[in-house]
Formats: sequence, structure tokens, C-alpha cells
Amino acid sequence: MLTATQLDRYADVLLWGLETARRGKIKKNDIMVIRYNLPAIRLVEILYKKLIEMGVHPLHRLMQTPEMEKNFYSLSSKNQLVFIPPGEEELYKNLNGAIAVLAPESLTHLSGVDASKISESLKARKALREILDQREEQGLFSWTLGMYPTPELAVHAAMTEKEYSDEIIRACFLNRVDPVAQWEAVFGRAKTLKKWLNRMEVSTYHIESDHVDLEITPGDKRRWIGISGHNIPSFELFLSPDWRGTRGRYFADQPSYRSGNYVSGIRLEFKKGKVVQAVAEQGGAFLKTQLAMDDGACRLGEFSLTDKTFSKISRFMANTLFDENFGGKFGNCHVALGASYSDTYNGNPSELTRELKKNLGFNDSALHWDIVNTEKKRVTAHLKDGTKAVIYENGCFIN
Repeated sequence: MLTATQLDRYADVLLWGLETARRGKIKKNDIMVIRYNLPAIRLVEILYKKLIEMGVHPLHRLMQTPEMEKNFYSLSSKNQLVFIPPGEEELYKNLNGAIAVLAPESLTHLSGVDASKISESLKARKALREILDQREEQGLFSWTLGMYPTPELAVHAAMTEKEYSDEIIRACFLNRVDPVAQWEAVFGRAKTLKKWLNRMEVSTYHIESDHVDLEITPGDKRRWIGISGHNIPSFELFLSPDWRGTRGRYFADQPSYRSGNYVSGIRLEFKKGKVVQAVAEQGGAFLKTQLAMDDGACRLGEFSLTDKTFSKISRFMANTLFDENFGGKFGNCHVALGASYSDTYNGNPSELTRELKKNLGFNDSALHWDIVNTEKKRVTAHLKDGTKAVIYENGCFIN
């Protein structure tokens, strides 16, 4: 468990993340929402108090319990699945910030639910997410995400509750007197790496490991971003590629818990930008349902690398927030099936229309599913002048 001091530090770090992601101070009278699971209530109370003291308008939204979520997807009619409450759209059009604190009490409670019903509900809420994307592009909104330890997470990660809590404490620098200063230092180091990566004129990236042989096309008007405050912790640098140039094989050696389902050993083959073959050692039927969610679900929306010298995460955490930032022995590469991130556009975000996104190969989907490979690997940049350069090897960027 986290001590009172560590909870207070955690709240400060999350607020740092929210401000950093927005690239500016939180303003008086801003509207902020905190979404959370019930076990995280003490951390949420601290966040709520700090937001009140900052002069903003904090709203709190308790997320569904496992029983509620299971009943919703099992028993809802089509109309209930796609229902958007009155006032929800108005709220999204006025939100300035969102903090999510995940503290799941179950990870597999939806394993018996028809996965197509989950997809239907996600697609219905896509328009709301697009409102926030547009507000973020305009500098009016930012978000961050954290996680609170629970017995369920510890069990699925094969740890005791104390071991799991200690992993969160180390990963988020809550064992430091001034964790925000530590995050600022990481932010500064990442800025140097991003400048180096963004100076390169790259045609394709080639990712190679024992079970991965994948080519990714960054596309025009792209930039590497990351360690921006959006996730706590976050040690990844990433871009949203031109999905049309993806080809080859990808393997996720880390398991994935998604929408109450467990999926492991995902193997994908891409041709002309789309998944043409998908198998999993466990959860294969769920995988195929997700890939069929919409036209963009079988395409790439993100390509990411984590440097092991940044990340203190060295164990499987049974949660994507931590697992996509795994450091360990060889760092990690992960790709996301589905939606791309418009803030990887190297230009004025406000000019990035739906038509321009399509022309540039930014992927559009209701899905965004990060799947992680932690094998020893090499990433080679094939440059537009015909030369090539290894940018990542043995878990580290080579600058």
C-alpha cells in the first residue's frame, strides 16, 4: 500500500502530467473531471482537494464496478449499448482536463461476454473522444492517467500486494522527496532524443527480433513525441505512422488484458498496411473480434520504443499503462492496433482536418490496443538519401 506521503506525491505527479500535457498552467475556473475505480478513492480525494485549491471546477466520475460492467454488456439492448446520456456531449465540449485513476477489482470479468457488444459501445462513444481530440489540438484540453494498486492486479502479475505497490512507487518516483523534479529530468532527456529522431528524414523503420520482422513507414509531416505527461508513468517515445506502409510480422510476447479479456501470444502479419493473418495462443476469438471492430482496427495507429535507461519497470504488471513502458533487460517495442495520435503531426494541429489525416495515412478507428514485444531487438532507420542508421539496439536508443 502507498503511504499518505506517497499518495500526496502521486497526486502532485499526476497534476504535473496534466499541466505538462497541455503545455501550460491549469487555469482558474477550468473544468476538470476525475474518473476512477472505487479502490483509488483516497488518492482521488487528495487530487480533488488540490484541484479545489487551484481554483478549478473538479468533477468526479466513479467508473462501473465489475458487476455493473458485466451486466451492462450482458443484458443491454442495442439502444442501451449505444445510449449517450443527455449533457454528456455538452460536458465534453467544455472540458479542460481529465485524470483517470485505474484501480481494477477484476481483469477477466468480461471473458464470457459477447465481444461484439463491447465493440458496439466503443464505436458509439467514438464521437465524444473526437471532441476531446479536437480540443486537445486547440490547446484547450489535456489528460493524464495513473494506476492504483489492487489485490486483483497483484494476483495477475504474480506478486504480493506490497511487491506490486513497490513497483508503482519506483516506476513513478514516489520514493523520491521531489518526484516532480525527477519527472522534469526525464522530460528533459527525452526532449534531446526526440530532437535527434525528428532531424532524420526516414523512409522506413525496420524492426528485427527473434519473432519480429516488421517495416513501418513514418509518413509525411510526422514527429516523434512521448514522455509528455499524458501517462504516469510514461517512458516511451512514439509516432503514428502512415498505416499504408506497414508490412511484415509482429509478435507480442507480453500478455494483454483488454475489456475484461486475457489475450497472449499475439502474432500478426501485415500486407499493404492491413493485418492479413492474426493468431493468439490464448484469446484468439476476442482478437479477431477486435480487429473487425471497424475498417481501421486492423491497421497500425502507433509505433513506440522504450529505452531501458529511462524505465524502472522490470516486471509484467498486468496493465497496459505499465507494460507498454517496460524497461527490463531489452526495453520494449510496442505497436497499437487502431486509432492514431494527431499530436504526432508535425505541423499546426488545428489544420489537421479529417481529409488531411486520411491523405497523410493517419489511421482512424474506435480501437486503440497497445501490444508489447520485449525481445532483444534492433531498429534500423532507412533514410531518404539511401543510407541507413541503427537507432535502437539492446533496449537503448543509439544517439
